[in-house]
Amino acid sequence: MPKTIAEINEKIRKGQAVVVNAEEVVEIVKKMGMSKAAQEVDVVTTGTFGPMCSSGAYFNVGHTKPKIKLGGGRSYLNDIPVYTGLAAVDVFLGATAIPDDDPRNKVYPGHFNYGGGHVIEDLVAGKDVRLSSTAYGTDCYPRKKLDTWINIKDMNQATLFNVRNAYQNYNIAVNVSDKMIYTYMGVLKPNLGNANYCSAGQLSPLLNDPYYKTVGIGTKIFLGGGVGYVAWQGTQHAPDSLRGDNGVPKRGAGTLAVIGDMKQMSPRYLVGTSFLGYGCTMTVGIGLPIPILSEEILQYTTVTDDEIFAAVIDYSDAYPNYKPDILGEASYGQLRSGKIEMDGKEIPTAALSSYPRALEIANTLKEWIKKGDFALTDPVELIPGVEQGVTFKPLNERPVEEK
Repeated sequence: MPKTIAEINEKIRKGQAVVVNAEEVVEIVKKMGMSKAAQEVDVVTTGTFGPMCSSGAYFNVGHTKPKIKLGGGRSYLNDIPVYTGLAAVDVFLGATAIPDDDPRNKVYPGHFNYGGGHVIEDLVAGKDVRLSSTAYGTDCYPRKKLDTWINIKDMNQATLFNVRNAYQNYNIAVNVSDKMIYTYMGVLKPNLGNANYCSAGQLSPLLNDPYYKTVGIGTKIFLGGGVGYVAWQGTQHAPDSLRGDNGVPKRGAGTLAVIGDMKQMSPRYLVGTSFLGYGCTMTVGIGLPIPILSEEILQYTTVTDDEIFAAVIDYSDAYPNYKPDILGEASYGQLRSGKIEMDGKEIPTAALSSYPRALEIANTLKEWIKKGDFALTDPVELIPGVEQGVTFKPLNERPVEEK
């Protein structure tokens, strides 16, 4: 019989819920069969830990005496610019922001040693960061300068708000040119010298719920070491991407926008990250609990790395020039073996995401649920799927006429 989230939560409350991670469920189904396992297992936990550029945080830093209006002025946290166009003392910090005086790629390849993601890591680690601001002054906010140290404990609110996380599958990046290139997929050696990928594969949240049947607005998740929620579909959400016979996307597809209280998060799961020759970002840990409401949902969670495929894309030409060309496909089983083969050549592979840390996240979430510290939420509305006809559209460039 199908289960409900309310029934699963009652079992969690009583300490009777059967919770396993997305690795373990594969063997359980092999031993018990799909039907019996669907009745036995209540929750499957997933995890991912990888660089996620579209991340950031908003803060209410509190009022000074006399008051200052940060909006319309310039403000920095540890010399990283924050967006002040919200209100008097509300600011937003993006993970990819870098200092005004960073040389960027003027000295190529640039090192990008410190950015917004690093500030967020420092804050959740409990470190003091320097807040420096200039303002134009008003009758009600007369102060024009501020230079002080601030700690996350001093802030009224510190909220992680990531507009595109947990990408459902992603590219395998290679370089067919004869020169080294520097990308957000890492350093790519010439002449197919390496292949980089970025997904936890069989542990990854949306690869275990490919049609978003259990995840939606209000779904409670593991986020950055604390509790967070799915706020919306993420930017570039594209559920209509090419899928295999098992329903699993073979290209980048769904994404999640997520939100949570930074004050309960950990620098172990929010890590400032630098990409040589590209820029700064933040590596984020996310864990999604999947309630086993039916055999169909359970079957999706039994997907293995050998059954998940991604496209091999040339980042020297096809990717930067937005060409649809792919060089081939490879499974995550092949990728995790350390090499893939293309045109008779063995190409060494490397992951930008951490599978061991993803498994750690899935297991941490599993323990939270088993202890009764984490109940499931019933989404207000599911994330849009293929049937809603959501598509990711490239920019429709149009000439601008001078007036």
